[in-house]
Amino acid sequence: MPPTTDDRLAVSPALRRLLLVAAALVFLAALQLFVFPLRTADWFAWTIAPPMTAVFLGAAYWSSAVLEIAGARAAGWSEARLAVGSVLVFTTLTLVVTLVHLDRFHLGAEHPGGARAITWGWLAIYTVVPVALTAVGVRELARARSWMDPVPVRELPEGLRALLIVLGVALIGAGVTLLLVPGTAATLWSWPLTPLTARAVGAWLVGLGWAAGHAGLVDDVRAVRPVGWTGATFVVLQGVALARHGGDLDGGAATVGYVVGLLAVGVAALWILLLKTDRVPAA
Repeated sequence: MPPTTDDRLAVSPALRRLLLVAAALVFLAALQLFVFPLRTADWFAWTIAPPMTAVFLGAAYWSSAVLEIAGARAAGWSEARLAVGSVLVFTTLTLVVTLVHLDRFHLGAEHPGGARAITWGWLAIYTVVPVALTAVGVRELARARSWMDPVPVRELPEGLRALLIVLGVALIGAGVTLLLVPGTAATLWSWPLTPLTARAVGAWLVGLGWAAGHAGLVDDVRAVRPVGWTGATFVVLQGVALARHGGDLDGGAATVGYVVGLLAVGVAALWILLLKTDRVPAA
């Protein structure tokens, strides 16, 4: 029996399950980092200092959970692909960062047993998830191309589309710089970062930038709505992080850039969420 229209539009159960599992895992990581930033030596895969770095990463993890849940609940590939692409980029980069700095992770007997267990779980997650997501995503993309009929979409306002693309370029550029030359964090970033945390932050910036830039290129109001919720969550949580540990910031030009970047993300997120999401009638 050929697939029905609903079958053609639906995200596969395998992709839904994978995104939900990923969301649960990043929620737990964020819980450790955002709620207990001073206990990373005992309850995380590596020790993070200053606390602002931990809460920044925790905010990014919780924001990612929003995107993954939205992707799992999406009606079809056109709305789920933003989550798949961003998560795949981030998890792949984080695996590379982990392997480059493996000596900084809590694997030795001198670390608490709980921290060692979390570290082994971290290694398993970042080894398996990119492979699984690639396999499922490729199959989903082929399925979507085979079965989905073109659907008229409501395009983004030109100003919002330009803002998303500029955000994508800026975030990816900053992230790649931190990944390749982590020492630039001394002037590029708002608070002190080690080579490991600079690259960890860089991986997140690339992942978030990928989501923003891809949203601008997709140019579909319904498809980019999860990015709006993700951006709003990120800005709110970063605001909480600043209220708790803003004293870690140096107050210089990098801090101004950080605040301006947050404001830009907030404007883009709010703009997306205020748009009408009804479909354009077919011609």
